[in-house]
Amino acid sequence: MAPSRSNDKQAREARERLRLYQARQAVNEQRSKRRRRDNIVAIAASFAVVVLAVVAQVAFFTTGPGAPEPSPTTSPSAAAESVVPSPELAENRTWTGTLTLNDVELGIELDGAAAPQAVAAFVQGVQEGYYPEKSCHRLTDGGFYVLQCGSVDGTGASDPSFQFGPIENAPAGDLYTAGTIAMARASGDAESNGRQFFIVYEDTTIPSDAAGGYTVLGRITSGLETLKSEITDAGVVPGSSENDGAPVVATTITGVTLD
Repeated sequence: MAPSRSNDKQAREARERLRLYQARQAVNEQRSKRRRRDNIVAIAASFAVVVLAVVAQVAFFTTGPGAPEPSPTTSPSAAAESVVPSPELAENRTWTGTLTLNDVELGIELDGAAAPQAVAAFVQGVQEGYYPEKSCHRLTDGGFYVLQCGSVDGTGASDPSFQFGPIENAPAGDLYTAGTIAMARASGDAESNGRQFFIVYEDTTIPSDAAGGYTVLGRITSGLETLKSEITDAGVVPGSSENDGAPVVATTITGVTLD
């Protein structure tokens, strides 16, 4: 009988070893599944972060530097009186003057040869007294450094009676250097330039869209550092979209002169 008991013991030990092996295999399989799941979750999370960043960039450039749909409260009579001037008004020359925001006086220079239609529109706006008391309604400070001004009603709405094209003098490589003055327009629409413009206060790359880049009509020749220290450095009003909203320092165009 001794051999039989020995065989039984060996069989039990073999079954126990098999059970422990299978248990370890199950644990290892669970660990492997958990690692695969954690890796998938981590990859998905990383992908989501990238997507959100891209969406934020696309959203910024879809809405700006640009103007949303015309305000429904825009006066039809005012619209009828507004006429885009001939590019000849730019006189194919350089215009110099000042643009005053609050108490910050900026020296400006407009290139009527490189952007005749846009400069003509700006010159007409100055001659007709359009710009004083218009606000700078939008500031961006999160990788894009733009202060946008000149909305018809201070909300960012455009004037539907005053829109023009084409895009002129867009920079090579989509780099808008500090001090650039450029025209705002609607995304994908080269004929939607109007009264609104933006000042680039630090070098900024603005990717071209389906219509191209943004018309550069001139540049700031003096006062940019004061603009930054007194207005843009204060940032965006809390509660706005991150890095894009009304400036903390409420900003109004108080004067424009051109020679």
